[in-house]
Amino acid sequence: MPSPEASLIRLLQAACSGELAAGYAYRGHARSVKSAADRARLRTIESEEWHHRALVQGLLMELGARPRPVREAVFWLIGHGIGLLCRLGGWFVPMYGAGKLERTNIVEYEDAARFAAASGHEDMIECLLEMAEVEWEHERFFRERVAGHWMLRLFPKWEAPPPKEAIRSCYGNLNELQQLSESRQASPADSSRARG
Repeated sequence: MPSPEASLIRLLQAACSGELAAGYAYRGHARSVKSAADRARLRTIESEEWHHRALVQGLLMELGARPRPVREAVFWLIGHGIGLLCRLGGWFVPMYGAGKLERTNIVEYEDAARFAAASGHEDMIECLLEMAEVEWEHERFFRERVAGHWMLRLFPKWEAPPPKEAIRSCYGNLNELQQLSESRQASPADSSRARG
């Protein structure tokens, strides 16, 4: 079994590549829609995905890790491919696909927060939970956009996430977790024992 820190690194590497693909996919998606309001929201979502990528890269650096180059190249291609398909695939399929992906992204950042807590990186939890909350908002946008569409008879709607407040429900007082993290950093021997 990999350690919680190794699992955290692996998950962040996956998220980093996923955000790369998402950024390019949403860029193409924004260009494909006719509604000015949808276009503006998709551009905001794209910007938030690029911001998440930068945050994840920073977390990886703190852990002494980097994105995986082959995975990055593959997801660069995927993002550009999806962006192009958005222009060819009509309105519903890109909105539906984005909603399903955003639903998994919420869980990805929640899992990363759990691995951060388990590996003594409590200082990362707030950032990870904030990203989960932003992904929750993205999923809601896409869910609302496809609601009532006739193609949902052919494509089953993905499972709705729990309420946004549930993202933080198992973390109690984050200030206490951050103070614990700071005390561990002040005492490296204790920190290494806690991770062992």
